[in-house]
Parts: sequence; C-alpha cells; structure tokens
Amino acid sequence: MKILFLNNFSYLRGGSERVFFEEMDLLRSHGHSVAIFSRTNPNNVQSEYDRYFPPDMETEKPTISLKAFRIVKELIYSGEIKQGLKKVIDEFKPDMAHAHNVYGRVTTSALDVLAGKGIPVVMTLHDYKLVCPSYRFMYDDRICEDCKGGRFFMAVRNRCHKGSVAASAVYAFESYFNEWLKKYRKNVRFFISPSHFLKDKFVEFGWPKERIKYMSNFINVSEFSAEYAPGDYILFLGRLSKEKGVGTLVNAFMATEGLKMPLVIAGDGPSRTFLEEVASADKRIRFVGHLSGETLARTTQKAAVVVVPSEWYENAPMSILEAFSYGKPVIGATIGGIPEMIEHGVNGFLFNPGDANSLKRALEQFAALDAARIEAMGRAARGKVERYHSPDLHYQELIDVYREASLGKNGIQTVG
Repeated sequence: MKILFLNNFSYLRGGSERVFFEEMDLLRSHGHSVAIFSRTNPNNVQSEYDRYFPPDMETEKPTISLKAFRIVKELIYSGEIKQGLKKVIDEFKPDMAHAHNVYGRVTTSALDVLAGKGIPVVMTLHDYKLVCPSYRFMYDDRICEDCKGGRFFMAVRNRCHKGSVAASAVYAFESYFNEWLKKYRKNVRFFISPSHFLKDKFVEFGWPKERIKYMSNFINVSEFSAEYAPGDYILFLGRLSKEKGVGTLVNAFMATEGLKMPLVIAGDGPSRTFLEEVASADKRIRFVGHLSGETLARTTQKAAVVVVPSEWYENAPMSILEAFSYGKPVIGATIGGIPEMIEHGVNGFLFNPGDANSLKRALEQFAALDAARIEAMGRAARGKVERYHSPDLHYQELIDVYREASLGKNGIQTVG
C-alpha cells in the first residue's frame, strides 16, 4: 500500500510529530511505501517530495499589511498547498492519505484535493482543534468549553489565542469556515483518537461516534532499558507552564511531612522563574532544566516515580508510556486520557487535578511503600505497555482502519 502522510511540520517538534514519524517507520517496516507532504522548514527531515512543499509562514509577529492578509488566507485555506499536493499525488500515486495536524498550515485545502482525486483520508486527532479554536479547551488558566454548540465567537470574546482579539478572530473564522463547509466531516473517512476521553468529548460536541476510531499510541519498549529497582527521587518531566500542573506539584510536595525523597523538575517554560522562587524555601526541590537524549533516559531510569500533574484535557501523554517503558510507576491527575493509562495502586496512583492536598496524599502514599512494592508497580507498568501499546498491535489496528476507509473509495458520505 502507498500511504501519503500529511502534517504541518516535518521535523520532531513535539509529541504529535513523534507519533507522525514513528507511524511512518512502522508502516515502512511492514513493506508499505510512505511519503510526506508538509510545508518547508529549515528543521525538516529530508524527504522525496520536499521540492513541492510550499514555503512556511511567519505567524509570530502579526501586522496589518497585504502580506499579513495573504498569510491569514494561507492559514485558513491554502492555494499553495493545493498546487504542491497535486504534484506529489501525480508522482507518488497514493492509495491512502493519513493526516495528522494539518490545520493552520497545510489546511483543509489538502483534504479537498485528496477527495477530488478519490483518495480516502484518515486523520489522527492529537488535540481538540476541530471543536475548540485554540485546541486546548482552556481560557484564563482554567478548563473552558465556551465554544460548545459551534459558538466559536467565544474564542474572540475570551481572546483565547495569545490574548489577542485579532489572532483569536482568525482562529474563530477558521473554525467557522471548516465547520460550515464541512471540510473535515465530508473529506475524512475516519478520525483516530488515542484516548477514549477525546473520542467521547468529540461525540459530546456533535461528531458521529461511528466515524471516530479509538487507537492507543504505541511505543517500542525494546528501545527502553527498564530499571525496576526504585530510584531515590520523584521526577517531573515536561513544559513548565500552568496547564501542566507543576505549581500544584510544588505546593503539594512542600506540604509533605517526613518525605525525604527530593523532587527533581526537568523541563523549561514560562513558569520556571516563578516556580523556582516558590520552591526556594525547600531544599528538597531541584530544577535541572531541559533534558534530552541519554541524560533524559538516565534521569528517568534513576527515578522512583514520575508525576504527571496536568490540569488540562491531556489526550494520551507519551510521557506516561515512556515512564512505564522504563519500569517506573506514574502518579497522574484524573483528567483527560490520563486515568485510562494509570491503574490506581497497580502501576501508579491517581489524584484530583489541581488539588494539592489530593496530590500530597498520593505522594505520601507512594513514599510509604517498600522497595518490593514499588518494583512490582514498575513491572506492572512495563507489562501494560508490552501488552496494550506494542507496535504490532498498533500496526494491525491501523491497517484495519485503512482497509475500512478504502471500502468507501467510490463515494464519500456527507455527515451533517
């Protein structure tokens, strides 16, 4: 089978791009031919058809000019993408297209081209963009569902994107444009959801249940060397920002009594300076900055437990699968897709999101365990990944969706 993968970025920018690349590698390992379509970027991996990629766009410095209006048009519905994609399709002749994050750069113009060529499309939902203009369901550092019922104008009222009315208006118009013209509903055969939570949320917002396929993320555990013996510190890995719940973690940890294990916070972000000031009175808390590669691996391996204290609708964090692969239990918030991954008391503990007292109890409960119990939880964590998040299982599920999508190749049903 020849599959064309589409994504806004063709380099390892974040968790969604990691899924994007690893899925392509998985398909290639089973003998399928895979090609990429994206926009140009100096960080892009080299690919066969990148000469047809349209140029990237500067979106960080909004101005009022003809160039700015052109950029807005390209962000919502791109003519450049249409031209480049048609050339790739003519040369590669794909049987199937798999879209990942395409809004805002590749745009739904690509979906129109694919539909016009009779190429079935599936799309992985990495976030909530199709029902929330700002994609996160957050406003003013709290969970927000104000746009429910297609009330996308609320994104402008709330200034959801970077606190800007103008930028938020662009995002709201993009949502109205794609919903009114049913760009996703008409052109995508099936949506893939990595969590039951995300699927249920889309159904709650009016999307057809039968068009959304649950398929968990996968991870190749053979690339992770597990260390089941408990380490001597508690670990947070990730971006230091409000929605990640690091402030709640710091407050909860500082309130613990008799907990000798230090807290290591690995990562960077807008909240770092503030968090360091708050934590300065507690010598048990260490900030080690952004880690990667072997340093990140060893830091995780030597931890006793990993904490995921998110306060937004996390979809299916790869950080949990990575911690499990290293044989580490996880303490996670009961929000989004997190509680689907953690079995309380088996491979970790759960606590109420944003509740420092609840997290404090979970930390103290974990610290009270003996080494044998912690090791057993780590083995259970690794075992779950091996059974339910293996590449082989993901491959078979993905091929099944492709085949089902191909059945309707001669006609796309419009869903209201």
